[in-house]
Amino acid sequence: MRSKIQIQNLKCTGCAHTIKTKLESFQGISGVDVDVDTAVVTIDHKDMVTKESIQQKLKHLGYPVAQDENGILSKAKSYLSCAVGRLSH
Repeated sequence: MRSKIQIQNLKCTGCAHTIKTKLESFQGISGVDVDVDTAVVTIDHKDMVTKESIQQKLKHLGYPVAQDENGILSKAKSYLSCAVGRLSH
């Protein structure tokens, strides 16, 4: 199954690296592509992994879906995720 999710707070390849690394570590997710220009994450996953659970994982990292509220906590998490992604990339 393939899901595409448009997210907020995606700024650079550091963010993309963190998203890709974190999502690919979950059982049932076999591939992740992050388009920094369009802020779209494409995920290949098994049926047992729901789109909603992926959205929750993204929100936890600081990248809520485009329609969700984007409060100060999400923005702070995304900056931290970005920094981690830059350092490990």
